[in-house]
Amino acid sequence: MPGTVATVGVLASCLLLGAGLLSVGTAAAWSQRLAGAADAAALAAADAASGAVAGVPCERAAQVGATVGAEVIACELDGLVATITLGATYGVLPVSVAARAGPPAGPPPGPPPAP
Repeated sequence: MPGTVATVGVLASCLLLGAGLLSVGTAAAWSQRLAGAADAAALAAADAASGAVAGVPCERAAQVGATVGAEVIACELDGLVATITLGATYGVLPVSVAARAGPPAGPPPGPPPAP
């Protein structure tokens, strides 16, 4: 009988540990998906701000964010640089993630200097 109790205890512990690890793994994967959507939304907004694609930058970001069920919490434009914050919920927890996109900093690329 003591062996049965110990076996049930070990199995219950393994099940609880597995459920916990599954929850953490699912949350991490969902977080990466939301971060990728925020990156894509910032790129879409920056492209719209530069005129590379048609549309209003913040509306483009909202369209991209909606593909994963997120909404735009903040949309800031500083020239051609777009900073987008997306918000969503994971279960009952509110989550937000921000991303920034725009042209590279520094002088524009050109031909190498002559020797």
